Amino acid sequence: MSAVQSSRRKPPRVGDNPIFRRLMIGIVLILGALLVLAPLIVIGFEAFSEGWRVYASTLADPDTRHAIFLTVVTALIAVPINTIFGVAAAWAITKFDFPGRRLLLVVIEIPFSISPIVAGVAYLFVYGLQGFFGPLFEAYDIKVLFALPGIVLASMFVTAPFVARELIPLMQAQGRDLEEAATSLGASGWRTFFSVTLPNIKWALLYGVVLCNARVMGEFGAVSVVSGNIRGQTNTLPLHIELLYHDYQAAGAFASASILAVIAVITIIAKVALERQGAGRVRRPALSTPAIPAAEPKP
Repeated sequence: MSAVQSSRRKPPRVGDNPIFRRLMIGIVLILGALLVLAPLIVIGFEAFSEGWRVYASTLADPDTRHAIFLTVVTALIAVPINTIFGVAAAWAITKFDFPGRRLLLVVIEIPFSISPIVAGVAYLFVYGLQGFFGPLFEAYDIKVLFALPGIVLASMFVTAPFVARELIPLMQAQGRDLEEAATSLGASGWRTFFSVTLPNIKWALLYGVVLCNARVMGEFGAVSVVSGNIRGQTNTLPLHIELLYHDYQAAGAFASASILAVIAVITIIAKVALERQGAGRVRRPALSTPAIPAAEPKP
């Protein structure tokens, strides 16, 4: 009897070892506290270390307000454009077969494999006065670098893959059956997208938009190269924080950094909420697919 029972025992799992389990959990908690929680706590403490008046005066400073304004404007321009690009790229890659499809996948991944500083320098050689388009822009008095257009372009480059990378795996898992069925019933491409595809990808789309927005507002490397770091003109909030810190205005730097910290916390909360809302749809898209709309009969 004991031999039969021993033969039916389940093989040991990694989590069955209490020492190993506690070791792994302890490592994660310690590193998480040191690398994530500790910096956020320090930012919050230092931001108010000199009192509420200093904190309020820092946020009321014209240069700080302009940096916040420029950061928000950059996000309002870059995020919608990258959303359109991400949806279009994901749609093309997952729904169509065409030459260069694999190349498009590689192109989407390029911003993640290139340093933002390198990307900023590349933009200097393309859109600068001595760059490829420099003479054309100078002839028509168009200013790209050291102005809002350059900041937006650099932010768009760095954040271009976020939406597409969230949508492509989901749309590949869903396949093309629903879209092909809708098309066979006479639905147009736009109607198929808004009635069939969009309801199935909306949570992943929102998730990608949230991550894209957070990265745009916190981008430093590429923007620092193309903006010129002109105080009160081309400084986004991350660049403004650096200037304050180098000017030995630590309280002001931490006060400005607290805004980005709040954005990070809001992003995490939104991320968790979207993951919970879309968990069933992402894992089991076939169970929540909407009815395929039939085309209206033509007279």
